[in-house]
Amino acid sequence: MRALLAACFAVLVLAPAQAQESPRAYEISRTEVLEVSDPVSGRSYELYVRTPLRYDPVRAEGYPVVYLNDGPYTFLVATGAAHVPMNSRVMEPAILVGISHAIGENGMDSRVRDFTPTEDADWQRETGGGEAYLGLFRSEIIPAIEMRYHADPSRRILSGQSLGGSFGAWVLLTEPELFSAYILTSPSLWYHDHMILELEAAYAASHDDLTAQVYFATGELEVPGQSTRNDMAGDQTRFVERLESRDYRSLDLKAEIITDARHETTFPQGFMRGLDWILGSEQN
Repeated sequence: MRALLAACFAVLVLAPAQAQESPRAYEISRTEVLEVSDPVSGRSYELYVRTPLRYDPVRAEGYPVVYLNDGPYTFLVATGAAHVPMNSRVMEPAILVGISHAIGENGMDSRVRDFTPTEDADWQRETGGGEAYLGLFRSEIIPAIEMRYHADPSRRILSGQSLGGSFGAWVLLTEPELFSAYILTSPSLWYHDHMILELEAAYAASHDDLTAQVYFATGELEVPGQSTRNDMAGDQTRFVERLESRDYRSLDLKAEIITDARHETTFPQGFMRGLDWILGSEQN
């Protein structure tokens, strides 16, 4: 009898809990997801958007906008890491926009194609879609954000990691006026036999100025035999020295090698250091 009563009691206690719905997913506050399509390729992308705390759509000045390639990863880092600095106003509040990989595609296939400006036959994946991806920014992504949100067109910040970082360096030398600032972490400047160096030389030969604020960061351990097959820290140093040697009066440049960081761990530190340099209270 005692055993039977205990069993009945267990059923009465456990039944309501077992009937409960599964725990709900955690959601990032003040976010929206938009979708844009490339009219040329037919590919579609999601834009993950987070507005600042106390977002004011009618304030006198528009908000700076930070565009993040590799959005499924970088948007999560950016919204979490920038939450306290922006909410406490030690960093200027900004609209954060993560761009997804092409919907329905393998993420690595999408990013390798979209972030590479030239075709490289040594790659098994498709390369050389950078021009089309830049066109998507110009014709679809930026207009979608600036029509829907109180964005400042003169303060667009492009953030990219790895191939996304080398894409940003290519944009800097191809259409520098599209963005006012760049945060380029672990940029893959080795891509296609360091083609970025030829582009830099061509730009310098036909321009006497470069108007942009650019932050570079690469991990100390991003050298052959560690987490990458290329000397990415050395590549960054050489590229930055090239830019500095041009004496562009309107180029504001900062570069760092992050101590003890690998290719897989540089972005969170580098992104926040770059964002603080651009939007931190000491800069405003």
